[in-house]
Amino acid sequence: MAFSENSHQSLIPSFLYSSSSSSKTLVLENMTKNSNRSLFSSPSSPTNGPSLAKSGGFAIQAPSEPGKIQMYSPQYYAACTAGGILCCGLTHMAVTPLDLVKCNMQIDPAKYKGISSGFGVLLKEQGVRGFFRGWVPTLLGYSAQGACKYGFYEFFKKYYSDIAGPEYATKYKTLIYLAGSASAEVIADIALCPMEAVKVRVQTQPGFARGLSDGLPKFVRSEGALGLYKGLVPLWGRQIPYTMMKFASFETIVEMLYKHAIPTPKDQCSKSLQLGVSFSGGYVAGVFCAIVSHPADNLVSFLNNAKGATVGDAVKKLGIMGLLTRGLPLRIVMIGTLTGAQWGIYDAFKVFVGLPTTGGAAPPAAIEPAKV
Repeated sequence: MAFSENSHQSLIPSFLYSSSSSSKTLVLENMTKNSNRSLFSSPSSPTNGPSLAKSGGFAIQAPSEPGKIQMYSPQYYAACTAGGILCCGLTHMAVTPLDLVKCNMQIDPAKYKGISSGFGVLLKEQGVRGFFRGWVPTLLGYSAQGACKYGFYEFFKKYYSDIAGPEYATKYKTLIYLAGSASAEVIADIALCPMEAVKVRVQTQPGFARGLSDGLPKFVRSEGALGLYKGLVPLWGRQIPYTMMKFASFETIVEMLYKHAIPTPKDQCSKSLQLGVSFSGGYVAGVFCAIVSHPADNLVSFLNNAKGATVGDAVKKLGIMGLLTRGLPLRIVMIGTLTGAQWGIYDAFKVFVGLPTTGGAAPPAAIEPAKV
């Protein structure tokens, strides 16, 4: 029996590969037909993609199908980053009118007393175009944030799972989700913060600027370049708990849905059903996110609206109950819809490029080397 040159590493006999095939598919059919003792545990395993063969207790990864994105490869993380850009940038831009009313309710509650009256005030003073004031910094800022949020979450989830090892990664999977999402959000908010500062100023001060092109230079002239990061710490205070809740609760909810509400295993469900689960899990997770992160959201809006304002000024003016509840009903509607749509778009993009949807399984544990 001839073995390949690196047989001591791969443990895969050279005769298992077709020399005439560029894809190096496993030649299994003749083996399974002519031998009562198959080398593989499941003769029905696919022969032209990533398959797992078992021989003598070893787990052998077959060569991958050309053109298919491998899990946790650079191409995989690039695809997750692109999906994050799409799901965050597009959804935040779409809910700009809701965000505009919410920010103004937080800054000037005497004028913007409620959701319906807030829309009425905006329509009367700024017209229909006023509903989308600040959409450019919203699109750019949250696209950058989404790229870092989802791309680094997938990276850190795998990284921390490898550190923990297979047993502990499964046992403490919620901690893996929390740590991975928190680490990703620290980076994501650095990318978001400048655009968020300009967005809030444009949206809450109608005479300040028309948009990003004139608003950014004016902001820098007024408060300096470092002023763009004045709200970074409150932004972390808002977004890190938000993202930890967003990812950990989503992963948990989706796992529970597949375990208790859907009788069919995930890998046997249709893609449309899987995407429906992603949207549903994302919406419920978004409600939790809005409640957890709302006080810090009020702080960010207050600090970015008032020049030289401090956290103490915000607490003094808004009060504790104001920080907790002002604008909360609207934000629950907005964030629930937003988060559900984000997970739907993100997983739809993953399906489009040939990747599985998120959730419904333990985090990616480190692969233990074969023991000889």
